[in-house]
Amino acid sequence: MNFKTLVPALALTIAVSGCTTNPYTGEQQTSKAVWGSMAGAATGAAVGALSSSKGDRKKGILTGVAAGAALGGGIGYYMDVQEAKLREKLQGTGVSVTRNGDQVILNMPNSITFDSSSAQLKPAGANTLSGVATVVAEFDKTRLNVIGHTDSTGTRELNMKLSKQRADAVANQLIASGVAGSRIVTAGVGPDQPVASNSTEAGKAQNRRVTITLTPLQ
Repeated sequence: MNFKTLVPALALTIAVSGCTTNPYTGEQQTSKAVWGSMAGAATGAAVGALSSSKGDRKKGILTGVAAGAALGGGIGYYMDVQEAKLREKLQGTGVSVTRNGDQVILNMPNSITFDSSSAQLKPAGANTLSGVATVVAEFDKTRLNVIGHTDSTGTRELNMKLSKQRADAVANQLIASGVAGSRIVTAGVGPDQPVASNSTEAGKAQNRRVTITLTPLQ
């Protein structure tokens, strides 16, 4: 497929994926954001083609399309597509995906990532993170903030150390799976950000987690 046929095909894909049904007329329509993405994709494709060598021209076109679509449709659209791909990839893994404005938040409970008092990733956690990496490596205009959390059992010093070690273990797995380390920031907050009461075992289980927050690069 050459430049003349590749760009229209990609534009059609963007348009179809962004079509919605008008609740009043029942007709299919394309949002303004998607029209912007189509225009940006065409411009990006042209720039990518011109700035690439003959052998890398197809890759340059595809890269230009992605960047142009993000600019034309706005960062919200870019995050929409990334969120949708993450939801599809993580279905059935036990990892929840939530959206907060332009942020996409992945919540990984310890039941699939770490054993008690351990910072060694379980095989299921490593496999899940490999899936996450497949998606986020494709969307390189986002930063990954990886935060480790614990319950309140044990000393604060121990929990702060363990939570940071777990965040680092998750980051290392993402890097090993193809995500650039420069995009990742890690921190451990121990028991300081509970989502449930630490007075019950069920609540403690919810608090033991690692979150990955994807935010647009500024």
